[in-house]
Amino acid sequence: MSFKKFSFNPRIAANIAAAGYTKPTPVQNQSISKILSGKDLIGLAQTGTGKTAAFVLPILQRLICGQRRGLRALVVAPTRELAEQINETIAALGARTGLRSTTVFGGVGIQRQIKNSRLSP
Repeated sequence: MSFKKFSFNPRIAANIAAAGYTKPTPVQNQSISKILSGKDLIGLAQTGTGKTAAFVLPILQRLICGQRRGLRALVVAPTRELAEQINETIAALGARTGLRSTTVFGGVGIQRQIKNSRLSP
Protein backbone atom coordinates (compact mmCIF):
# COMPACT_ATOMS: atom_id res chain seq x y z
CA MET A 1 0.00 0.00 0.00
CA SER A 2 1.30 3.50 -0.80
CA PHE A 3 0.40 7.12 -0.16
CA LYS A 4 -1.04 7.29 -3.73
CA LYS A 5 -4.34 5.92 -2.46
CA PHE A 6 -4.98 9.25 -0.68
CA SER A 7 -4.72 11.27 -3.94
CA PHE A 8 -2.66 14.06 -2.40
CA ASN A 9 -1.90 17.15 -4.45
CA PRO A 10 1.19 16.43 -6.62
CA ARG A 11 3.28 18.95 -4.68
CA ILE A 12 2.40 17.26 -1.39
CA ALA A 13 3.02 13.82 -2.92
CA ALA A 14 6.48 15.00 -4.04
CA ASN A 15 7.21 16.19 -0.50
CA ILE A 16 6.12 12.84 0.91
CA ALA A 17 8.60 11.09 -1.38
CA ALA A 18 11.33 13.65 -0.62
CA ALA A 19 10.83 12.99 3.11
CA GLY A 20 11.51 9.31 2.44
CA TYR A 21 8.01 8.08 3.22
CA THR A 22 7.23 5.05 1.06
CA LYS A 23 4.10 3.58 2.62
CA PRO A 24 1.72 4.77 5.33
CA THR A 25 2.16 3.50 8.86
CA PRO A 26 -0.85 1.86 10.53
CA VAL A 27 -1.88 5.09 12.31
CA GLN A 28 -1.63 7.01 9.01
CA ASN A 29 -3.54 4.33 7.15
CA GLN A 30 -6.37 4.42 9.67
CA SER A 31 -6.62 8.19 10.04
CA ILE A 32 -5.72 10.10 6.86
CA SER A 33 -8.87 9.25 4.88
CA LYS A 34 -11.10 10.09 7.84
CA ILE A 35 -9.40 13.45 8.37
CA LEU A 36 -9.51 14.24 4.64
CA SER A 37 -13.27 13.66 4.70
CA GLY A 38 -13.62 16.21 7.51
CA LYS A 39 -14.19 13.81 10.38
CA ASP A 40 -12.83 14.53 13.85
CA LEU A 41 -10.40 12.01 15.17
CA ILE A 42 -8.47 11.21 18.31
CA GLY A 43 -5.46 8.96 17.82
CA LEU A 44 -3.19 7.22 20.26
CA ALA A 45 0.04 5.54 19.22
CA GLN A 46 3.60 5.17 20.40
CA THR A 47 6.33 7.68 19.59
CA GLY A 48 7.76 7.23 16.11
CA THR A 49 4.65 5.77 14.51
CA GLY A 50 3.89 8.71 12.21
CA LYS A 51 1.15 10.49 14.16
CA THR A 52 2.37 13.96 13.21
CA ALA A 53 2.32 13.22 9.48
CA ALA A 54 -1.05 11.50 9.96
CA PHE A 55 -2.68 14.83 10.82
CA VAL A 56 -0.33 17.23 8.99
CA LEU A 57 -0.80 15.69 5.54
CA PRO A 58 -4.62 16.03 5.52
CA ILE A 59 -4.34 19.57 6.88
CA LEU A 60 -1.93 20.50 4.08
CA GLN A 61 -4.22 18.90 1.48
CA ARG A 62 -7.23 20.84 2.70
CA LEU A 63 -5.24 24.09 2.92
CA ILE A 64 -3.72 23.80 -0.55
CA CYS A 65 -7.20 23.48 -2.04
CA GLY A 66 -8.74 26.33 -0.06
CA GLN A 67 -8.74 30.09 -0.02
CA ARG A 68 -5.35 31.67 0.78
CA ARG A 69 -6.32 34.48 3.17
CA GLY A 70 -5.97 34.64 6.91
CA LEU A 71 -5.12 32.07 9.52
CA ARG A 72 -6.67 28.76 8.47
CA ALA A 73 -5.25 26.15 10.82
CA LEU A 74 -4.13 26.09 14.42
CA VAL A 75 -2.28 23.19 15.98
CA VAL A 76 -1.99 23.30 19.76
CA ALA A 77 0.83 21.34 21.41
CA PRO A 78 1.62 20.91 25.11
CA THR A 79 5.35 21.70 24.85
CA ARG A 80 7.62 24.05 22.94
CA GLU A 81 9.65 21.09 21.70
CA LEU A 82 6.61 19.32 20.28
CA ALA A 83 5.41 22.55 18.68
CA GLU A 84 8.78 22.92 16.94
CA GLN A 85 8.73 19.27 15.84
CA ILE A 86 5.28 19.71 14.33
CA ASN A 87 6.38 22.92 12.59
CA GLU A 88 9.42 21.11 11.11
CA THR A 89 7.13 18.38 9.78
CA ILE A 90 4.81 20.98 8.27
CA ALA A 91 7.81 22.70 6.65
CA ALA A 92 9.08 19.44 5.15
CA LEU A 93 5.74 18.07 3.96
CA GLY A 94 4.48 21.51 2.92
CA ALA A 95 7.56 22.59 0.96
CA ARG A 96 6.79 23.91 -2.54
CA THR A 97 3.11 24.43 -1.67
CA GLY A 98 3.29 28.15 -0.86
CA LEU A 99 1.77 27.46 2.55
CA ARG A 100 3.38 29.07 5.59
CA SER A 101 3.73 27.92 9.18
CA THR A 102 5.17 29.36 12.36
CA THR A 103 5.28 28.51 16.03
CA VAL A 104 4.10 30.75 18.84
CA PHE A 105 4.89 30.01 22.48
CA GLY A 106 5.53 31.71 25.80
CA GLY A 107 8.78 32.52 27.53
CA VAL A 108 10.42 34.34 24.62
CA GLY A 109 10.13 37.77 23.02
CA ILE A 110 6.75 38.30 21.38
CA GLN A 111 7.79 40.75 18.64
CA ARG A 112 9.56 38.20 16.41
CA GLN A 113 6.64 35.79 16.81
CA ILE A 114 4.17 38.50 15.82
CA LYS A 115 6.29 39.33 12.77
CA ASN A 116 6.53 35.64 11.76
CA SER A 117 2.80 35.12 12.15
CA ARG A 118 1.78 38.02 9.91
CA LEU A 119 0.59 37.03 6.50
CA SER A 120 2.07 38.76 3.52
CA PRO A 121 -0.41 40.87 1.55
